[in-house]
Amino acid sequence: MPQRLRVASVNVNGIRAAARKGMHGWLESADVDILTLQEVRAEASDLAAALPGWHVVNDEALAKGRAGVAIAAREPLEIWRTELGDDTLDSKGRWVEADIEVAGQAVTVVSAYVFTGEADTEKQVAKYAFLDAMEARLPALGELAVVTGDLNVGHRELDIRNWRGNRKKAGFLPRERAYFDRFTGARGETVECVDGTTGTGLGWVDVGRRWAGEVDGPYSWWSNRGKAFDTDTGWRIDYHLASPTLAEKVTDYRIVRAPSWDTRWSDHAPVIADYTFD
Repeated sequence: MPQRLRVASVNVNGIRAAARKGMHGWLESADVDILTLQEVRAEASDLAAALPGWHVVNDEALAKGRAGVAIAAREPLEIWRTELGDDTLDSKGRWVEADIEVAGQAVTVVSAYVFTGEADTEKQVAKYAFLDAMEARLPALGELAVVTGDLNVGHRELDIRNWRGNRKKAGFLPRERAYFDRFTGARGETVECVDGTTGTGLGWVDVGRRWAGEVDGPYSWWSNRGKAFDTDTGWRIDYHLASPTLAEKVTDYRIVRAPSWDTRWSDHAPVIADYTFD
């Protein structure tokens, strides 16, 4: 019989706050096998308390109450890593990967939280350094792998409702978007990037865009300012980037947008994909 692996990813904007606001109600009905979390802003003990019955691995940020990523599973996660790049890279609390056995095959799942950045500042320099390390790491993840999380870049104009007003802002800068041109470009082929540069495609698949097609959104994050959620003035910055082999196993994908602003338990929506193995 085919075996389904359902992976959900969400920036919880603080795991303790999300739990108080109703995350458990969604989780109980979502039938998730693997849950990847970003911006947990908590220690391992807080995660264990917020996710009873789950097996959790995590990487905490050096600054308390900031960033933090985790992967939660129904079964123990015995092989996991937090290394990304060399010792000069600021990646604490932003990258954790785990190997999971599905139908006798090893699948690597990553929870990543890319820096927000800020144009023309040191924050943006740190963001580019992280994306450089991510670009170097992707080819080493194996044939069955998926990078999930809040990657803080809208790749294309379809991914941001107000893209014209954000062309000079972090999250939609041409150089940032060029990384995603290379990530998703045909493997081994020369890619013409949006910033005018060329690079080598890595062949990864943006599952959300492949599934939705050439349409606006669907978005996964909305600013708390104004009526952004009510008017669906959002950004699609939460991803499943799957290796080509794993991408062929996708049988369902969705973004779980809350029915109303006051029922949200995070400013991000969960992004869920089903991967089915023979």
